[in-house]
Amino acid sequence: MTAAVFDHDGPWTEEEYLALGETQQRVELFDWSLYVTPGPTPLHQNISGELRAALRRPVRDAGLRVLEAVNVRLRAGRIPIPDLVITNDIDLSVLVIEASDVHLVCEIVSPSNAATDKVLKMHYYAAARIEWYLLIEQETLTMHLYQRQGAHYVERSVTKAGEVLELTEPVRATIRPEELLG
Repeated sequence: MTAAVFDHDGPWTEEEYLALGETQQRVELFDWSLYVTPGPTPLHQNISGELRAALRRPVRDAGLRVLEAVNVRLRAGRIPIPDLVITNDIDLSVLVIEASDVHLVCEIVSPSNAATDKVLKMHYYAAARIEWYLLIEQETLTMHLYQRQGAHYVERSVTKAGEVLELTEPVRATIRPEELLG
């Protein structure tokens, strides 16, 4: 993958980006440029897996899907890979999920890319009209739930270890941050 990135001139098309295929690094497309980060830590992946497990039943009961690390097209030339999404009951064979099919997007903040999740991606997800944004700080297991209001997100709740997050939209679910450690 490295040779393909450094031998490339100019902006990346979506077709070129998708042709990279699966990689060890997380490669996202932001405004026709690649954004490459190392693979997530085991702690990050454990939190993601436990959250998906906690949401699985409520999401199925609502006729939706919960998916980890999938391509989401926010607009042409902008395809991030959120840590977790709740989507409509989509075709699972597609390479890219449209933002209009996403009800909630979740990012688990890594210390090395906190600004990307807290500022850049938050702005991009709101601009794409994704209604709910769940931001989890893995170092403290603090969960921030945001709801879109116009072109921005407004924080609706902050849940710390020992407390309970009661989701009512897009699904009904109860999540305890400490249970995300497995």
